[in-house]
Amino acid sequence: MKALQHLNKYFLKYKYRLIVGILITIISKIFLLFTPELIGSSIDVVNEYRLGTITDISIVKQELLINIAYIIGAALITGILTFFMRQTIINVSRYIEYDLKNEVYHQYQVLALNFYKKNRTGDLMNRISEDVGRVRMYAGPAIMYSINTITLFIIAIGFMYKQAPMLTLYTVVPLPILSVIIYKLSKTIHKRSTIVQQYLSKLSSFTQESFSGISIIKAYGMESQVSSNFNELAATSKQKQLDLVRVNAFFFPMMILLIGISNIIVIYIGGLQYMAGEISLGVITKFIIYVNMLTWPVATVGWVTSIIQQAEASQKRINEFLDITPEIKNNHVESTNIIGNIEFKNVSFTYDDTNIQALKNVSFNIKQGETLAIIGKTGSGKSTILDLIGRLYDVNSGEILIDNTPITSVNLTSLREQIGYVPQDAFLFSDTINNNIKFGKEDATDQEVIEAAKQAQVHKNIIKFSKGYNTVLGERGITLSGGQKQRVSIARAIIKNPNILLFDDCLSAVDTETEEKILKNLKKVSTGKTTIIVSHRISSVKNADKILVLDDGKITQAGSHETLVTIDGYYKSLYLEQISDTTNPNS
Repeated sequence: MKALQHLNKYFLKYKYRLIVGILITIISKIFLLFTPELIGSSIDVVNEYRLGTITDISIVKQELLINIAYIIGAALITGILTFFMRQTIINVSRYIEYDLKNEVYHQYQVLALNFYKKNRTGDLMNRISEDVGRVRMYAGPAIMYSINTITLFIIAIGFMYKQAPMLTLYTVVPLPILSVIIYKLSKTIHKRSTIVQQYLSKLSSFTQESFSGISIIKAYGMESQVSSNFNELAATSKQKQLDLVRVNAFFFPMMILLIGISNIIVIYIGGLQYMAGEISLGVITKFIIYVNMLTWPVATVGWVTSIIQQAEASQKRINEFLDITPEIKNNHVESTNIIGNIEFKNVSFTYDDTNIQALKNVSFNIKQGETLAIIGKTGSGKSTILDLIGRLYDVNSGEILIDNTPITSVNLTSLREQIGYVPQDAFLFSDTINNNIKFGKEDATDQEVIEAAKQAQVHKNIIKFSKGYNTVLGERGITLSGGQKQRVSIARAIIKNPNILLFDDCLSAVDTETEEKILKNLKKVSTGKTTIIVSHRISSVKNADKILVLDDGKITQAGSHETLVTIDGYYKSLYLEQISDTTNPNS
């Protein structure tokens, strides 16, 4: 249970609720155990009347009525206390589930992009849902039934031993056997639980990817192949589940068998002692009731063991992520005023997941209010520069300065709050268009949203939808075309009104006429702001104050549009090529 020690801080947080729950559990079991005593007493009174020890029937009736009243009263009190026991202990498990999910989600938020490149979305979802759910079963039902069982055992066996020590010893003989069985089976359960959770993660990942890529699957006619792959994975997962169930199936029959053996021992040994005059008939009755009263708690030992082993396996998987130290740390607690001056000094960066060196000794600077354009072939490192400015990664060597301060010494929240980022692959949430644009500014007015949409040249498209700005987009904005998604993403950056604007080839899916209109609007919007535009189109970058040409992670050319078109190189050749395409659209 080493992994489950992570929950100790939560148990400490809710210790008073747990203590109250434990006290209620103990008291409820004491009242529950009044019943066998009262029934045994009633049997003894009736037996004494039958043997002639008591001759007055009214005394027997009075004793029985009093005992019945006590039994009903004890049952009612036990029921009420059991209700409050569940309200305390089970509720604590829900609080812990809530806290643990928040802890996992917060960890997901602070982990760097590298983490998400190495782990599949379905697995992440499974750990925060299925795995946390299994841990909750340990924090609630497992603890409640364990306390219930321990309390009942201690009190019941204490009562039994006080009345018939020898019979009690014979009755508990099967318990050591039970302990050995539990010890042996728990190891197997732990191993198989881990495998089951791993396959659940694989299933979640597979289905999530299939649903996200359903358009590609349909376009290629791969439905039957994907379905076959899913069935194969599901069948393997089912087999792993059955392997676990088979082990769990041993517990309950074994518990019932051992309880049955205890009953036989009570009847046989108790009968011999009764005939020898060592105990009364009421004691045998009490023992039979005690043994059967312990049936469910004993049976739950196996169930609780299974829950704990599954929770241990799940918490171990959760801890794997919680124990990861975030690569990107906020080293400056106090907020930082971001103006927008950016400088790269001999920056080199290599992606550790692919070992590809994206940037090699890159140096440049851009002052507040200037526009920098970056152009180059695919894979030349353009997007990497934007990721580094947003500090999604930290450089391997060299230094990035924001307002003459090392970027690692700038408050991370302040930095990102002053960045409006439009990625190459526009990501929209499955929400209304209005809320997607407001993602850049949560308290924006409807008029501000409309104005931002107009600046991004998407307002006319939106108002044509039947529900306008209240149109709910599909997952990842599938409802919209590629160009519309890019423009909504641009509107989201505009409405944020940051000091730094980063545009990563965000006009690739729009026509040249719309592009020209958007660029004119962006020029107005970006006045006084530091703007970096990454593009493959000369038309998108020609008006920038400075243009960088990247090739294989190195800056091969730098200057204004007017300068670069006069120098032989990549920029000039691309310019001539695109000019040719524009003048000869049918070529």
